This record gives sequence, structure tokens and C-alpha cells, in this order.
Amino acid sequence: MKHGKKYVEAAKAYNKMSLYDKEEAISLVKKLATAKFDETIEAHVRTGCDGRHADQQIRGAVVLPHGTGKQVRVLVFAKAGKAEEAEAAGAEFVGAEELVQKIQGGWFDFDVVVATPDMMGVVGRLGRVLGPKGLMPNPKAGTVTMDVAKAVKDIKAGKIEYRLDKTNIIHVPIGKASFTEEQLADNFQTLMDAIIKAKPSAVKGQFLKSITIAPTMGPGVKINPMKLA
Repeated sequence: MKHGKKYVEAAKAYNKMSLYDKEEAISLVKKLATAKFDETIEAHVRTGCDGRHADQQIRGAVVLPHGTGKQVRVLVFAKAGKAEEAEAAGAEFVGAEELVQKIQGGWFDFDVVVATPDMMGVVGRLGRVLGPKGLMPNPKAGTVTMDVAKAVKDIKAGKIEYRLDKTNIIHVPIGKASFTEEQLADNFQTLMDAIIKAKPSAVKGQFLKSITIAPTMGPGVKINPMKLA
């Protein structure tokens, strides 16, 4: 895999094979974010789960104390009073069947989808297009709810969803390179607390196999998982 000059130079600034403490890793990763834009800092957590088994799945959501630094566009499937609540809470898009046709036509100008339970029959028709993009509303993530106002406010405040991918790794943003080290540390710890709490009882052996944080365009820094478990 070829990398650009900035990536190669950044990778020389530290030992890629070393395991760092949380604070040291965060300090390093901020220095490695050398792009001209405000890079997103992501956490990549490899677990000892086997996602092929239903009792070893991990999926949930957590509100990061300092948000993600990103403006999140929320779409809500709701009717009548619930639609009004969603609009008042700050949802960019609110509707029902008419939104289904729009999305089926290729419109995806939104980042998160929320739905009231009574609208899931309608939203279900979008499973094939929303599912692969990770946009399908889910009760475990708090995006299928009657309290749409709270859901929208939480998302706007920095609520993120975490889930295993096909390789049993969780990928989530924990902030921006412009955040202070303290803000990134708070967000990271909040995320890790939630993931550790969500450990399936069926998982035996080491739960946290490896943890890496990285900027959008830069190399990753490994965090010692034994100090977090």
C-alpha cells in the first residue's frame, strides 16, 4: 500500500509497534494530523468477539461528552405530533412515505435516520439501501423511539453508534484534531467504558485485542488494551 510524503514522514515520528498509554497516544495522534483540514480522530477497537454468533454481537450508542466536531444531519420518519417534535428538536428532514420515494431515487443528504416504531413498516422498505450504509434505524442504537425529540438532541450533542464490522472491529470517531487532548481523552474513555460494559458474556479470553487511534490522513497509534480492560 502506497502512502503520501506527509504520511511517511509522520510515521517516522514514533514507533508504530509500541503500545502507548491513552494520554501519550492522544498527544501523538494530534501531532500526526498534518492535513490542511481538521482531521477526524477515529478509534479502531479489535475485539475477541466472533460476530457470526448472535450472542457475541456488540451494538449500542453513547453520547460523547464533547461531541464529534461534526455537523450531523438528521432525518426523522414520523407523523403528526411526533413530526412536529422532531422539527422543533432540530431535525433537518422530517416526513413519511414521501421520503421513501426520495431515498429510493438516490437521495442521501443525511447522516443519521430516526424513526418512530409505527413508521418501521414504511422504513423497512428501505432496508436494502439503508442497511449497507449503516443507516437503518435500530432500537439498540436508540434510533427507533417514540421520544424523537430526545433522540435528535442526543445525536446533535454527539451521540455515536458503535457496532462490530465483519472482522469483529469497531470503528468510531472520537473527535477532531482541533480538540484539546483532554477533550479527546474524555471522549475516548467514554467510548471505551461503553464498549467494555457491552462485552457479551459469551466471549471468553481477551476481550480487547488491540486499540488504535488515527487521524483521517495519518498513521495509527496503538494503545495498550491491558490498561483499559
